Amino acid sequence: MAADGSERHTAQVVGAEGEMDGPALERFAAAAGLVQRGLSYAVVSIFGPQGSGKSTLLNHLFGTSFTEMDALKGRNQTTKGIWVAEAVGIEPFTLVMDLEGTDGRERGEDDTAFEKQSALFALAVSDIVMINLWCHDIGREHAANRPLLKTIFEVLMRLFSPRKTTLLLVIRDKTKTPVEYLAQALKEDIHKIWDSVPKPEVFKKAVLSEFFNVEVTALSSYEENEELFKEQVGKLRHKFIHSIDPGGLAADRRGVIPASGFCISAMHIWKVIRENKDLNLPAHKIMVATVRCEDIADEKLRCFMLDEGWLELEAAVTSGPVRSFGMKLSDIIDFYLLDYDMETMYFDEGVRTVKRQQLQSEIVNHTHPAFETVIEHLHCTVLSKFKNDLEQLLRSGERFAASARHCAQSSSVEFEAGWRDAVVKHADWDATNSRNKLQQSMEVHTACLRIAKLDELKATYKKKLLDALSGPVQSILETGERDSWASIRRLYRRETEHIILTFSDSLSEYELDQTTSVEMVLELREHAKCTVVKKAREEAGNILIRMKGRFSTVLSHDKDLMPRTWTANEDIHAITREARLAALRLMSVMAAVRLDDKPDKIDRALMVSLLDGGPLCWKRSIEFTSDPLASTTWQEVSPQDTLITPVQCKSIWRQFKAETEYPVAQAILMQEAHRRSNNSLPPAWTILVLAILGFNEFMFLLRNPVYILGLFLAFVLSYAVWLQYDIRAYFRHGTVSGLITVSSSLLPTIMDIVTAIINMSHRKKHSLHRSRRAPPYHAQSLSNQSQQHAEVHYHASPDSPSSVDSSSGGDS
Repeated sequence: MAADGSERHTAQVVGAEGEMDGPALERFAAAAGLVQRGLSYAVVSIFGPQGSGKSTLLNHLFGTSFTEMDALKGRNQTTKGIWVAEAVGIEPFTLVMDLEGTDGRERGEDDTAFEKQSALFALAVSDIVMINLWCHDIGREHAANRPLLKTIFEVLMRLFSPRKTTLLLVIRDKTKTPVEYLAQALKEDIHKIWDSVPKPEVFKKAVLSEFFNVEVTALSSYEENEELFKEQVGKLRHKFIHSIDPGGLAADRRGVIPASGFCISAMHIWKVIRENKDLNLPAHKIMVATVRCEDIADEKLRCFMLDEGWLELEAAVTSGPVRSFGMKLSDIIDFYLLDYDMETMYFDEGVRTVKRQQLQSEIVNHTHPAFETVIEHLHCTVLSKFKNDLEQLLRSGERFAASARHCAQSSSVEFEAGWRDAVVKHADWDATNSRNKLQQSMEVHTACLRIAKLDELKATYKKKLLDALSGPVQSILETGERDSWASIRRLYRRETEHIILTFSDSLSEYELDQTTSVEMVLELREHAKCTVVKKAREEAGNILIRMKGRFSTVLSHDKDLMPRTWTANEDIHAITREARLAALRLMSVMAAVRLDDKPDKIDRALMVSLLDGGPLCWKRSIEFTSDPLASTTWQEVSPQDTLITPVQCKSIWRQFKAETEYPVAQAILMQEAHRRSNNSLPPAWTILVLAILGFNEFMFLLRNPVYILGLFLAFVLSYAVWLQYDIRAYFRHGTVSGLITVSSSLLPTIMDIVTAIINMSHRKKHSLHRSRRAPPYHAQSLSNQSQQHAEVHYHASPDSPSSVDSSSGGDS
């Protein structure tokens, strides 16, 4: 503690053994507040013989508390090693360094080595070097100050410093000789010493003024005239106030280490000196700047990582998009970079710039994951909006390609705005990858949506083709006309071309390439063909049912499609042939797909083989040399266009004939019954014979009116029965069946007539319940039963021979 109560900071930084105490120096700097001084500080050191009053001078000059020698106890070594202290009451901050005295008997032979090391250290770190000189040694050739000055000049050759050091020569125990003479003599001695010191080649012609600003001052003896000494010291003290200002003792600030790096600089300098190496102060300055700037940068990076604003921003990013992310993060980064700049402003510009860039790069790298998250949110938001906008435009009826381009452009603009909002000005992040990723995502979605829309479009037009072709093709095939396939071809081409033209117009909004458009049109055309082929195959699968239906229609209906009555004038054989020809023509139409215009011989082959006489016919034919149906393929028809093979046609025809024999037989029976019903009156000769032979009976009836009345009643009764029932229709199917039917219905009819007569005679007003009449047992019922029996028989034996059609007797 000083006398005024203020705290004085003093520390030994180099021990008596020459080891530097780095922690002690750092504690001193922190306690004295040196670190925050920047370049606003000065270092003063004192060098001189042991016992020359160096510590006493420093204590009075700077208010320090270095240990002083007690003259009453003898002249012994007081200061060991190197001590530092803070000057009291002097601005700027002045660090005072008290070095161990030279030429001491305690150190012995090691004195020269330590003397040079401490002198070099003092010159390297000090702005002002004070040298204590005895006044009575000035002008002497072998004075004690000569080795001291020579030592200083020798070590100067190992110190590559870019700035001048102030060399303040303090003449102690001044005599009556004027100071001017003493200074002149001292400077002459100094120049002689400088000239005698060996120098490197580069400094051969260098003069002392290039390295030192030499100042001389003189002080009276402290022991003999203490008051005058203190007065002179007080005047000298004023020179150290504002010493770093222009014209001050420490005005040359080139190469000054910032205060925050002083400790590192001092420790490194001492280490180099102890290793007996040349000390390159410019390089050393770069080293100190590097170390300190790295430390400051690391500290700022740690502070940034723990910054509450950054942590909140990072947490917000993980939960969703953050507006003005780049601006907020840039402000936080600027704060720490500015803080770094303030703390490193006095270090080498090149070093601090490099370290600033490294700090900025590390901060940017640390924040890059959060930035990528922001971009991911932006990507998802923009892509989602792109999808929604595109869907809305398509729903409103806009064209696909134009809508996709418009949405892609607006999404790109939105992405660029979001990128600028999220990017940090300190980073040179490239948006190419993110932009390409978004573009790729939009293209993928557009492609998928285009595929879906095209699939939907194709499905729609395929449905139109199905509706336009399926029903009409089926209807045309059912007719079985010779020009059925010509009609189908016209239908196929007309509907296909019309729908494909409309389909091509619909495709234009997708702006597909020519190859894709052609492929899709070909696909639709192929679908149209497949629709026709599929419907033809379906009909071909039901060919037997269709043939029987066609046969039945032609057989049972006339040309006006009226039900046919099998009178004697009907040619059953011709009608049967016509019906079979219609059925065979239907099978010919169903046998193969004929969507091209190539002719074929299917119809002729079927006629020759199945209808015109079989083997005898095709043997006589010039078109076929063998059975045309004894094959699995048709001539001039490709296998893929074949619906029913020749062998299958032959088998189907046999089954068809077997299942259509019964209707023909029934037609023949009905014609015979009709013929018999028309021939019910006896011949004329029988009537004449009956008239001659029955003359007596006729006369008998005329003579007996009762018999005539009975006959009249029988006639009336018979007429009533005739009106009640269609007797002619009953006997149309045969006499026996007609008699059975009439007899079964006669008794109930007579009872009804008698009951009606009785009711009318008695004129009863109430109605009687009529007896339920049994339904007439028509001859058709019997024929139906017979038909069912016949069908069972023919199904059981489909290959049984038939002799109904005399014109095709050779077929079976």
